[in-house]
Amino acid sequence: MGTVAAIGARADVTGLALAGVEVRVAEDAEAVRRAWRSLPGTVTLVVLTQAAAGALGAETTAPAPNRPLTVVMSS
Repeated sequence: MGTVAAIGARADVTGLALAGVEVRVAEDAEAVRRAWRSLPGTVTLVVLTQAAAGALGAETTAPAPNRPLTVVMSS
């Protein structure tokens, strides 16, 4: 079974750590892209803030083997 990660602004994702989510704080687009690229292969689900999803664009949906499932938080 894989792990769950969250990427986004501190105020939006830190509370998810209480549920055991691996939180990656990323306050700007470049930090989001770095966080996405540094996810370990054990991550199977990534929760993204809307801003993080916008920063990643097609990077989360482009075909690739073993890409984690992503979900975007509602505002």
